[in-house]
Amino acid sequence: MLITPLNPIVGCTIEGVSLVNVTEDELRQIYSAWLQYSVVVIKDQKLTPSDQLKFASYFGSPDIYPFLEGLDDYPEITRVLKKPSDTENFGGVWHTDTIYLEKPPMASMLYAIDVPSNGGDTLFASQYKAYETLTDENKKALESYTAESRSDLEAVSATRINQSSKVNSKVSNNFSAIHPMVRTHPETRLKSLYISPAHTSSILELDKEESRALLSELFIHQTKEEHQCRVKWKNGDVALWDNRCLLHLPLNDYQGQLRSLHRITLKGERPC
Repeated sequence: MLITPLNPIVGCTIEGVSLVNVTEDELRQIYSAWLQYSVVVIKDQKLTPSDQLKFASYFGSPDIYPFLEGLDDYPEITRVLKKPSDTENFGGVWHTDTIYLEKPPMASMLYAIDVPSNGGDTLFASQYKAYETLTDENKKALESYTAESRSDLEAVSATRINQSSKVNSKVSNNFSAIHPMVRTHPETRLKSLYISPAHTSSILELDKEESRALLSELFIHQTKEEHQCRVKWKNGDVALWDNRCLLHLPLNDYQGQLRSLHRITLKGERPC
C-alpha cells in the first residue's frame, strides 16, 4: 500500500489496495491515514453498492441522508448526480455535511462512478489549520461562542434543485441546530473551527450586525487557499473525509458533462 500526501496539511491518496479484499491490517492503515490527513482518496476501485457499504461500515454506522432518497435496496447510499443539461452543482457551496443536525455525520464517502475527464474537482479545507492560525484573542472568544446552522439557507438550497426527482418528500426542509464554534475532535483531541459558510446563520452571543460581520470574516479565513487540498477525481476513486475537521467544495466547472457518484454518510456525535 502506497500512501502519498496531497500536501503537508491535509489530504492523501492511497494506492495498491483492493477494498473488495481488504485485510484488517490494511484497514488499520487506512483508518490511521484518515485521522492523520482528514481526507483519503483510495484509487482504482471497482465496488458494488454492497462493497461500498461494507467498507464504510468499518469506519462507522451508515446514516440516511435526509433530503434525497437512497438507491433501491441500499437506502444509505444516495446518488450525487449532475446531468449534462444541469447547471447547478449539488452542494456547490463551502460546507461541512449536515451541520444543521443535532448529531452531524462524522464522515462522508464518495465513490466515483462516472466523472468528467477534466473539471469537477473537490476542494477540502482543514479546519484544524483554520483554528490554529487564529489569533489567541480570537481563539479565546470563539471557544465561548455558539452558532446556529440551518438547512434552508438560500445558497445551499438552490444546489439541490437538480436532485428534485429523488427528493424525500416526507422530510421537512427546515432543520436547525446550535453547536460550539470550536469543537474538539473525539479521536485526535485537536481543536477545529466548526462553522459552515453554506449553513451557519448567526452567533447567539452577538447581536445581528456583530454576528454577520464576524461570520463573514471567519468564512474567508477558514477557506484560505493555504488551508486547502484539491482532489482530482478519476472513475473508481473512493474519497473518505472527516466532517469534524473539514470543509469541502465541489467545483462547478464542467458544464455539459455527466458527473455521477455514490455517497454514504456515517453517524456522528454531538459536537463539543
